[in-house]
Amino acid sequence: MSGSDSASANDYARAVEGAPAAMAGKAARRFRPRWLPTLAAALLVPLFIAAGQWQWDKAAAKAARQQQLETRVSEPAVQIPTEAANAQALQYRKIVARGYYEPRHQILIDNRTYRQQAGFHVVTPLRVEGSEIRLLVNRGWIPALAEHSREPEIVTPAGIVEVSGIAVVPASRFFSLQPETNGEHGSWQRVWQNLDLARYGERVSFPVQPVVMQLDPDSAAGGFVRDWVRPDDRRLTNLGYAFQWWGFAATTVGLWCFFGFRRKT
Repeated sequence: MSGSDSASANDYARAVEGAPAAMAGKAARRFRPRWLPTLAAALLVPLFIAAGQWQWDKAAAKAARQQQLETRVSEPAVQIPTEAANAQALQYRKIVARGYYEPRHQILIDNRTYRQQAGFHVVTPLRVEGSEIRLLVNRGWIPALAEHSREPEIVTPAGIVEVSGIAVVPASRFFSLQPETNGEHGSWQRVWQNLDLARYGERVSFPVQPVVMQLDPDSAAGGFVRDWVRPDDRRLTNLGYAFQWWGFAATTVGLWCFFGFRRKT
């Protein structure tokens, strides 16, 4: 036997001898997760899944509202009634009204931005002609002054006006860092953090329609910047967050399984 053949035979023998040891080493590892990682995974995985589902549901709700808007705006415009209307029946419908603005009870909705600039939405009650009821009209966005504590001057048309726009039902739940007040010494508070219809109705002595009109961009009835946000705004962001949370859940399960395999002691 040549020297090379002898070396090959020796290498083969060593490999055969080492194979059982390697297999034994692999067999010595088994799935034995520790209790602390298991507890953490049991708490985190359902939390991540729930957070992802919450974002997914938000995206689905926005898509449904956008579909409702696109369907309803194609329908004929509705004349706003002189008595309280059904809010859900008017949601995202084109509405028209005739009356006159009452700037005395006008409010500015703070912290509204347009093209990265801070400002306000101007919401003015319109007294519907032939009625005591008012329709709140969101006339659009105006920029804030450099000195934010000062309110901008707002020009409001006098006399009878005809307005048209889209009816929206404002949100009823808000998160605010500052408590809302009624103004000093009983005066009318002009700047509000949110458009709260229920709160507005409690502050005035007249009935208010349960919807707000977003003034049509083509209307000349005292409007400002009216680049209205779509109902499905940031829907893709919500979907991205959903998959991100579910990815956290999958990663947590994977890490728990990986570190759960330990050698026998």
